[in-house]
Amino acid sequence: MKYSLLQRGARFKRVADMWRAFLGTTTSSLLPSAAHKTATSKPTLPIITSLEDSEHGFSSLRYPFSVNTVQLSNGVTLAYIDEGTAHGVNGETIIFLHGLGSYIPAWSKNIGALREQYRCIALDFPGYGKSSKGEYPFSMEFYADTVKELMDALNIYKATLCGHSMGGQVAMTAALRHPERVKQLILVDPAGLEQFSARETSWMRNAVTAKGIASTPEYRLRLAYRLNFYRMPSDTEPMIQDRLAMRSFKDFDLHCYALAKSVHAMIDAPVIERLPEISQQTLILFGENDTLIPNPLLHWGRPVDVARFGASSIQNSRLVMIPKCGHFAQFEQPEAVNNAIRAFLPALHPVE
Repeated sequence: MKYSLLQRGARFKRVADMWRAFLGTTTSSLLPSAAHKTATSKPTLPIITSLEDSEHGFSSLRYPFSVNTVQLSNGVTLAYIDEGTAHGVNGETIIFLHGLGSYIPAWSKNIGALREQYRCIALDFPGYGKSSKGEYPFSMEFYADTVKELMDALNIYKATLCGHSMGGQVAMTAALRHPERVKQLILVDPAGLEQFSARETSWMRNAVTAKGIASTPEYRLRLAYRLNFYRMPSDTEPMIQDRLAMRSFKDFDLHCYALAKSVHAMIDAPVIERLPEISQQTLILFGENDTLIPNPLLHWGRPVDVARFGASSIQNSRLVMIPKCGHFAQFEQPEAVNNAIRAFLPALHPVE
């Protein structure tokens, strides 16, 4: 899919206008050179949840699957789901890793369809969803080690990691850090395939703060969700409602802390220079209309350019571009994603 110069300019303006509305600032103030001039304000946040939900906090979030928890060695209580019947010798296990600001339900359309063929496990990273909140040492390595420790707890020696956005960068970090534990990689619109300069990195660290995340009003939050899609599905609304409800939860400030530190973690531990070291067979899935990758405010380019760079840098990789699809590919085009996963992984052959 090729863009003319005019189309690229129109795309940048459309996305920049949405980011301007989201951040409540002018397009020029979004540039690194003017980041220090951005005005901040804390709007009044309406309470939209019931007292009952507020008292139960994050545990009141409704998930489409039964949730289990495990206590990790560092004191984290990790929430996860374990679906499917592929526990035999020939079974394939997929561990799904969500993106920034997301949680287990982001994979509901995939796990519901794939659990008939594979063992499907999904987790809430520490600081997210139903997992415990705290001032943890957030880093890509911390998240990768969290995945490994969950595998240890479930007696899984080797598994395929399927990560979306930030979860994709965590998956690659795990493959590099614990190569003997990662069988294959499935990367859905993954972070980690762009090079950021020291100036850009400094701007992103200053632009994303826990306080700024906590004070995001509803209309900007809805714009943030819209940025994830080519055409936002109507069934995105429950996730938006969950995010709005979180604002009255007891540990919301710690959740916002996790979000800000997650952004810092991604830019502090880039994997782009180490992509050729990834030896696992890798499936890269990318929405052709992803408006978040490449970063629309810092980098010119097309999603396909970033995707092709990743595919050319990772040996034994396969790239699938998904038309009419944005950044949240597994939720916007679940059938295309599920079919690509089935074609990539061997299906379960029941043991006699």
